[in-house]
Amino acid sequence: MATDVFSVSGMTCGHCVSAVSAELSALPGVSAVRIDLQPGLVSRVEVDSAAPLDPEIVRAAVDEAGYVLEG
Repeated sequence: MATDVFSVSGMTCGHCVSAVSAELSALPGVSAVRIDLQPGLVSRVEVDSAAPLDPEIVRAAVDEAGYVLEG
């Protein structure tokens, strides 16, 4: 099992957390998503998965939800 940590900007509320969680949870191998919401700032997102995730796949999922993967 791997845990990857990402920084996501643009989230401001519980709906934002739900949208990002849903997109990331749909990625193959993902078993859990935890988000430390920092409204209007950069939020910490931890993703547990069977293997380390490709950052570009994560970037596309976060973009699909309407937010920005930092870094």
